[in-house]
Amino acid sequence: MKIVETSAKNPRVIRLNSADNIVVAVDNVEKGKEAHGVIATARVPRGHKMAAQAIAQGEPIRKFGQIIGFAKAPIGPGDWVHEHNVEMHEFARDYAYCADAKPETILPLSQQATFEGYRRANGKAGTRNYVGILTSVNCSASASKFMAEEINRSGILKDYPNIDGVVALTQANGCVIDYRGVIFDTLKRTSWGYATNPNMGGVVMVGLGCEGFQIPRFKEAYNVTESDTFRTMTIQETGGTKKTVDAGVAAIRDMLPIVNNVKRETIPASELLLALQCGGSDGYSGITANPALGAAVDILVRHGGTAILSETPEIYGAEHLLTRRAANREVGEKLVDIIHWWEDYTKRNQMEMNNNPSPGNKLGGLTTILEKSLGAAAKGGSTTMTAVYRYAEPVTAKGFVFMDTPGYDPVSATGQVAGGANILAFTTGRGSAYGCKPTPSIKLATNTPIYERMIDDMDINCGDILDGVAIEAKGKEIFAKILDVASGERSKSELLGYGDNEYVPWQIGATM
Repeated sequence: MKIVETSAKNPRVIRLNSADNIVVAVDNVEKGKEAHGVIATARVPRGHKMAAQAIAQGEPIRKFGQIIGFAKAPIGPGDWVHEHNVEMHEFARDYAYCADAKPETILPLSQQATFEGYRRANGKAGTRNYVGILTSVNCSASASKFMAEEINRSGILKDYPNIDGVVALTQANGCVIDYRGVIFDTLKRTSWGYATNPNMGGVVMVGLGCEGFQIPRFKEAYNVTESDTFRTMTIQETGGTKKTVDAGVAAIRDMLPIVNNVKRETIPASELLLALQCGGSDGYSGITANPALGAAVDILVRHGGTAILSETPEIYGAEHLLTRRAANREVGEKLVDIIHWWEDYTKRNQMEMNNNPSPGNKLGGLTTILEKSLGAAAKGGSTTMTAVYRYAEPVTAKGFVFMDTPGYDPVSATGQVAGGANILAFTTGRGSAYGCKPTPSIKLATNTPIYERMIDDMDINCGDILDGVAIEAKGKEIFAKILDVASGERSKSELLGYGDNEYVPWQIGATM
C-alpha cells in the first residue's frame, strides 16, 4: 500500500497494486483537483475510487491487483468509478489449488503467548463464564426471557462474581421442521454448539413440547443426560408458563454455586478460537482493519491458535486466493463446492451474489461483491487454510480455517460460536452495532472518523494506518487486545450490554 499524494495542496489517494487502474481516495477529491497525476472530472468521496487511466468499455477494473468489475461505459482518467459505470459478470478464475500452501512454523509451547482463562472439565478453554437459557422453539422464547429477567432482577448474581451473566438465547424457528431435514440438523448443531461452547458454564434448555425440534430427540442425538449444569424442560409438561419460569429459575439458582466455582488460570494462546467478522464495510475495510486483523491472525496461528473466516457470500470472487492456500486439494475443492451451492441458492431465490453490498457499503465506496470480498478475505491473513467446515460444525483443526455461513453478521457469528469460537474480532467502516454472548466481540474501526464518532462502540482504531501506522504494528496491537479481552477485560460491546439478541441460527430450508 502506498499513499501517492501527501502534500497539503493535493488530496491523498492510494494505489494498492501496480496492476491497478484505479486509486482509492483517502480524502475527498473535489472536481478539478489533481491527484495521482490526473484531474478529477467529478467529486470522488473518501473511500471511493477514481480512474488512474483510461478504461475502455468492457475492460476489467482492477483493485488489489484483482478484477472487481468491468467498465460498462468508457471511463476516462479522473472519473469517479462506481455503480454508474461499473458492472459485474462471470469470468474465469484460476483456483491453483495448494499453490501457496506452506508448512507453518508454530512457536514452542514455552514461547507461546498466554491468556487468563477458564479450563473446563473437557479440556477446552473459556474466556467467559455464562449461564445460558436455550430455546428449542420460538414458543418458549418468552418463558426463557422471563427466567433471565427474574434472575437478573433478584440481584443474586452479585453473590457469584465469577459468573458473567445469565442470558436467554432465543430463536424464531423449531416448530414445523422435519427431524430428517437440513433445518433440524442445522439447529441441532447450533444448539449443541452453544450448549458446549467453553464460555458456557451452565445451560437450561426450554421447549414448548409439541414442536418439531424435540428436546428428547436432540438429547438422544448427542447422548446428553441431565446434570447439575445441564437441565431441560418443556412448558406443556411442566404445567404452563408460570410453573416453567419458576422451575427454570430454581434450576438456575441451583447451578449458580457450581458455575461460580471456577478460577482463571494461565492458558496458552493456542487454545483461542477467534471468529472473524466484518460488517458495515466501506472502501477502507480492505485497506486498514481487515489486513490488520489478518496480521493478527498470522500471529495467532504462529502461537498455535485458530482463526475462523466465514461469510461465504463475502469471499465470492476472492475464493481463488483462498484455494491457493488450501492445505490439500480436498480442502480447496470443498470451498469451491460451497461457492457453487451459493450460486444455485441465490438463483433459486431469485437473487444474485452481487446483491450483497448493502446501500451503506456502497455509500462507503464499495461497488461490487468482488471488491467487497477481496477486502473481506484479508481478515484471514496469509497462512495455509487447514480446513473447511459446514455451518456450526465443531472446529477441531488448528490454524486458519473457513466455515460456510451467510454474510449476515448475527447469523454468521452464531455459526462460529456454535463451532467453538471463544473470542471474536469484528471490523466495521460504517459503524455496526453488534455484540455477542457468550463470546466477547472486539470492534475494529476502519477509519478514524467512525472511531471518534462511535468511541463508545469501538475498541481499536485502524484508521491511523492511513496516516502511516504499519499494518504489522496494528496487527500486534490487535493481538494484544485479543489476549486482554480473553483474560477478562471487557470489550466496548460488553460494556454496552450487547449480545442478548444476536443469537440467530441460520434458517436454510423452507418455512412450512
